[in-house]
Amino acid sequence: MSLHSRRALPFFAAAMLAILACAPASQPGAPAFQGVDASARRMLGPSTAGTTAALSSADRTWIERTVSSLTLREKVGQLVMPWVGGDYAAVGSPEFEQVRRWIEEDKVGGLVLSIGLPLSYAAKLNEFQMRARVPLLIASDMENGPGMRLGGIYALPSLLPQGGGTVFPPVMALGATRSDDLAFQLGQVLGAEARAIGVHMVFGPVLDVNSNPLNPIINTRSFGEDPALVSGMARAYIRGAQSKGLLTTAKHFPGHGDTEVDSHIDLPVVRGTRARMDSVEFPPFRAAIAQGADAVMTGHIAAVGIEGDTAAPATLSRGFMTGMLRGEMGFRGLLFTDAMTMGGIARRYGATEPLILAVEAGADVLLMPRNVTVAIETVVRAVTSGRLSAARIDSSVRRVLTAKARAGLRTGRLVDLNAVGRTVGVPAHTEIAARIAERSITLAQDRSSLVPIPDDSTKRILAITYADETDLVAGRAFSAVVEERVPGLKSARVDARTTDQEYAALRSEADSAHLLLVSVYVSPREFAATIGTQQAFSRFVEELALSGKPIIVISFGSPYLLGAFPSVSSYVLAWGGAPVSQRAAALAVLGFRGISGRLPISLPPTIPYGAGLDRQPQRNWTRIR
Repeated sequence: MSLHSRRALPFFAAAMLAILACAPASQPGAPAFQGVDASARRMLGPSTAGTTAALSSADRTWIERTVSSLTLREKVGQLVMPWVGGDYAAVGSPEFEQVRRWIEEDKVGGLVLSIGLPLSYAAKLNEFQMRARVPLLIASDMENGPGMRLGGIYALPSLLPQGGGTVFPPVMALGATRSDDLAFQLGQVLGAEARAIGVHMVFGPVLDVNSNPLNPIINTRSFGEDPALVSGMARAYIRGAQSKGLLTTAKHFPGHGDTEVDSHIDLPVVRGTRARMDSVEFPPFRAAIAQGADAVMTGHIAAVGIEGDTAAPATLSRGFMTGMLRGEMGFRGLLFTDAMTMGGIARRYGATEPLILAVEAGADVLLMPRNVTVAIETVVRAVTSGRLSAARIDSSVRRVLTAKARAGLRTGRLVDLNAVGRTVGVPAHTEIAARIAERSITLAQDRSSLVPIPDDSTKRILAITYADETDLVAGRAFSAVVEERVPGLKSARVDARTTDQEYAALRSEADSAHLLLVSVYVSPREFAATIGTQQAFSRFVEELALSGKPIIVISFGSPYLLGAFPSVSSYVLAWGGAPVSQRAAALAVLGFRGISGRLPISLPPTIPYGAGLDRQPQRNWTRIR
């Protein structure tokens, strides 16, 4: 051995130790499955989220080696991501076996996880990752924060909260704060908690500009109606999520905000011209792409103002998927379809033909097909028949594998179950959610200066809650705060089942009260077709307002409800019905917190975008024992 070689040994040893120290640790006791490499037994590697981040040479080599190793059927499997529940499923159970077959036999490229608890999520995903020959890309619809899929779970009949991820208000609440910094912080919390439980990609942010108050499905899922506001919030959200390693998805291109049909039910139509969409719908997507969004999800939306009356859904349009996104906007990340089972596609095109049309248009990932095996076989036949080229499939497989490499999946796949409780739902995160909720409270109207409610024990207050009969937690957190501070508070709850006789009895109670505190829980919900209050309830509130009764209406959901009872004295917006928003609204109307929110939308016909009345705190909160 030469002197030069001997001198190099200490440096070589130190370098190897550094490399080993940075390598993902192996999961103790992780089983080895046939045909699955060692990365399936190592912890998830570091992420390089964002299409603007450079890939390492090792990542590029892994991508090409993996593409070369796959059969045609395995390649097509990489383009399919089915839906999976986030609940606990024992190994060998029917629920588990279904997903195992998708992974081991169909060799799907990833999974879309739904509602569950953090540890059940993480344990399930670890088990699935250990069985996949190619690591799975895991995505989830946590568009307004981890609690959208990891929280809001209660045991019945006690309604005992089960804990979980940090629950935030809908993102329209962020629009009301006008704070890019809070949007960034939400993204950070989302990134940290999602990665901790094994989710690599969020289907968010929602970039639809909610310019149509009649939109039944976007509504508070949007940051607002101003393209500049939506663009700024989106950039901050993406930066925050990517700073914690989470891949992001801009949706629903070309824009679902100016529609009146829920695409879960049928095909929505956008009638805007190219000039209109360039100025309203497209700017947030351009901003997100410039920021380095990792994926774009197209909507099942027909842009008839651009492609004519026979326009296909954007998901099946080469003009949008390839011409506009790849060509004009220069997007190089993943293109997702929306769920292929949704009515906007399935009712008009069937179950299999749109799979081929979507790939022809430029889609990389077919999301949630009706039948996974049939979907794969359909696309394989399209290749072998010459309708689709092998090169077209390879280009999408490379983009899928690139996303996996950016997520850190080349070097490891597992998450530390012991670390979940140190990251998910921790106080530092819930404090950020509370800050957003409190700063988002918006006082749109206060004709008689009823807000905040004076500290007067002689005033009789009747609190009425309107919510769907299935919404068991509506009003619970709000009432807990108000009842503690308002002696003798009377409460009532109404819903779609409330009869005229019951409303008449409630009217008698209302007549004897000095003030009505009306809480309304109406939020966008898939397959509901409309969003609003029942006519009998609207008439009940409006008649009381016309009689001169002082009424504070608080909307815990859609902001557009004022039109149903325009004569009410005061209208407060809390944006969503989560406990964090209920508590923020209660503290605001009682005067324990200030009010500073600004409308991120307009309330036709009289209240403009940007309106909002300020109120200073009047009291200090001290808990009554």
